[in-house]
This record gives sequence, C-alpha cells and structure tokens, in this order.
Amino acid sequence: MEIIRPGTDFDFVGKMRMACAISLALILISIGSLAIHKGPNLGIDFAGGTLVQIQFKDETSLNKIRDSLKAVNLGSSIIQQFGYKDNNEFLIKTEKSSSELKGLSDTIEEALAATYPEGTFEIRRVEVVGPKVGKDLRQKGILSMLYAMIGILIYITWRFEFRYAIGAIFALLHDVIITVGIFSILDKEFTLPIIAALLTIIGYSLNDTIVVYDRIRENFRTQRKLALPQIINSSVNQVLSRTLLTSGTTLLVVGALFFLGGAVIHDFAFALLVGVIIGTYSSIFIASPTVLAWERIKPSNKRRKK
Repeated sequence: MEIIRPGTDFDFVGKMRMACAISLALILISIGSLAIHKGPNLGIDFAGGTLVQIQFKDETSLNKIRDSLKAVNLGSSIIQQFGYKDNNEFLIKTEKSSSELKGLSDTIEEALAATYPEGTFEIRRVEVVGPKVGKDLRQKGILSMLYAMIGILIYITWRFEFRYAIGAIFALLHDVIITVGIFSILDKEFTLPIIAALLTIIGYSLNDTIVVYDRIRENFRTQRKLALPQIINSSVNQVLSRTLLTSGTTLLVVGALFFLGGAVIHDFAFALLVGVIIGTYSSIFIASPTVLAWERIKPSNKRRKK
C-alpha cells in the first residue's frame, strides 16, 4: 500500500537546520523543566512511600477528604483525583513507609467513616515501597536504558558503520529527553510503567531508523555517482509510505489505549503516544541528517578515495 506516490522528492536534508533548531529548542525546554522541578515527578515506585486509592460512591471534593483525614497523621501527604472525574476516585500519597503507618488502611477507613456514611466509599488498594527499594528501582531503571543504548551502539556499528550508530543514538537520546521533558512540564508521575514505555519507544524508534539506514546503505552501493545528501533524501522518500503507515497504525492502537484503557494505563499510553510521534520525526530529521553531518566532519574511506 502506497500513500506517498513513487518519485516523490521531499527535501528532508534541506530542512535539516530547521529541524535541528526545533529539536534543540524542545530539548532545552525539557532540560529546563527538569531543572526547575528538580528532576521528574517520581512516583511511589522510585521515591518510596505509601499510596492509597479510594473510590467514593457519590461526588466529593478534595477539601472534604482532606478535612476528614486531619485526625490521621499522614505528614506531607498529597491528595489528588485519579482517572476520570465521573469515577470519583482519589489517591493519597505520603512519604511515610509501612513501618511508620501500621494499619494505615484501617486508620483511614475509620477517619473517613466519621464524615462519609458506611458503604459510600471503598479503599481499593494500598501500595507501600520502602526508600531503599525505591532507590534500587530507580537505579535499575536508569541502567536498563543505559545498557539498551550501549547494545544499540554496538549492534549498529557492527551491522552498518559507526557514523550510523552515532545518528541512531542521537535520535534515541532526543526521543527519551523530550518524552521525559513533556512528563516534567505536565507534572505527570514517573513510574516503572513509564520506564517500560521509554524502552518500548527506544525499540520502536530504532526499528524505524534501521529501515531508513538500510535503504541509505543500499542506495549508497547502487548510486555511487550521487552526492550523499541526494542519497539520503532519495532513501527517506522511498521508505516514507512505510514509515507513515507503521506510525499511523501504531498510533491508532496506542490512541485506543489512551482514551479507552482506563486510568491505570493512561500515563503509559500517553508516553507511547508522545514517543511514537517523536520517534517517527527523529528517524527522518535527526538520525539520517546526523549521518550526513558526521560524513562532513569525518568522511568515510570510500568518499576520501573519490
């Protein structure tokens, strides 16, 4: 199936500087937001603490819940609505661990019972993560992405050339930084499912990039008389239909998860939505132009002979 006519010749290389300026601006905004917020908004998984999810039968307010829980010493706790407004579900997050809050579920239930009639609310879950476990999960999450990047660098250097590997790594770092930055700007929680989403984005973006690289290498062998910018433009145009179809069908599935999947996977689906869009963009405007930029700085042996 072709949604882009054969022979189409969009000048992607010609837009390289503009694309780099846009990407640089997005990266700086993302880093700036992370600096202002002192890092991503870590969830219970990484920060440690206790999380309680409560569902009310009837509509209620944050202030009413907060007043009901004044008798419970929750310390610096956060109460926020969870999921869709009609669900009347709320999350209570506190930095205190289970050792400091024994019988937390029963204590909260007793405090709420003084304000809300019996049967009008339900404590749906209580999650506890100690500070040491949270720190360990945080370190392992960072290492998992680092090892993925190193593995990608080795694989692409072996399958293609080092200059292609540099382009792929730049594109993946670009995708991860901007996705994390958007989470920081929107003050969304950074949890273990988000790490899983980032690793999925890395895999998706890499697959897209390799398809483009494979066509560039193929055309590089068969069209030696053409300059590298022309080869890159031709290659990206040739795989453009495939790229748009793959991204479009993926976005349909991820969009369904985002709008219909419920509150539990809402942030996970949102990260994938952002990642697929940014990953498709980076495969075209970041990975391939980086190969060209590297070639200009350090020409390959084949080009030197010419």
